[in-house]
Amino acid sequence: MSVLVTGGAGYIGSHTVRELIAAKLNVIVYDNLSTGHQEAVPEGVLFVRGDIHDGQLLARTMKEYEVDSVVHFAAASLVGESMTQPSKYYNNNVAGTLALLDAMLAAEVGQIVFSSTAAVYGEPEGWPITEAAAVSPTNVYGRTKLMIEQMLADYSRAYKLAYVSLRYFNAAGAAEGGKIGEDHSPETHLIPLILKTALGKRSSIDVYGTDYATPDGTCIRDYIHVVDLADAHVKAVGHLAAGGASRVYNLGSENGYSVKAVIERAKLVTGVDFSVREAERRAGDPAVLVASSARIADELGWKPRSSELEAIIGSAWEWHRSHPEGYVNTN
Repeated sequence: MSVLVTGGAGYIGSHTVRELIAAKLNVIVYDNLSTGHQEAVPEGVLFVRGDIHDGQLLARTMKEYEVDSVVHFAAASLVGESMTQPSKYYNNNVAGTLALLDAMLAAEVGQIVFSSTAAVYGEPEGWPITEAAAVSPTNVYGRTKLMIEQMLADYSRAYKLAYVSLRYFNAAGAAEGGKIGEDHSPETHLIPLILKTALGKRSSIDVYGTDYATPDGTCIRDYIHVVDLADAHVKAVGHLAAGGASRVYNLGSENGYSVKAVIERAKLVTGVDFSVREAERRAGDPAVLVASSARIADELGWKPRSSELEAIIGSAWEWHRSHPEGYVNTN
């Protein structure tokens, strides 16, 4: 079975490529390297450098390599940037996915696993959040992902396209051995920012808001190890290959950790007592975001294997210590 992975040179994409290979699947990585890294693609894996908007190249690639399924990561994903540059996000995410879906129809590829986000929920009314919760994204990034989910449902009805949409909570960590990890520019995720501070790459870590209705006043989030996230994609590919119905699943650990708790655990893991600053709240940050992953556990048998926060931070620390400048010889 052959799988095309769009955005396969990115953080989550590169980890998923390795899990797909471990599952004995043939993998083709398709990436324009605008944010991904060539070094994250394993040696020997077929790599096609191309843009998600290039429907002709996509269709030709899928036909040439007899692709059976697509795992779709390619997207712009910075929440703050999405609010100041909505054109970029609607063009990259929505129009780009439209080009991909039409290329799949042209190549007669009928299965896709989509990288969605918990941002589709917006400000949740309660937690843990189930897939039945209301969807009302508060930022452009989340709106583009929700639009794509709606596109998938429409293509499924009209063209019999089978899909699984995976709504991530907070991906973190790195593959065992520290060979690949998280390297974004700019970096906006809490754990890598903390670890860059521990490495001395930043002077301090900012805590945005200490007056939330939580036990210590800081936001609570659900962190999931990136390898567990990748494993869920493999299971989703297998579900569709076996003729499974189109589904939407949350992916989280079902555990919530506050910003202060993450910082304290990181200090223990790294052995570094780095500087922490309190700052004003950021607009649109919900107090608590914790997933219910019961549906995918019941239906696909998926459960996170590395849900302990120390294990997640420890694996990320191994990557950042061995790659203090990230991927340095890329693109």
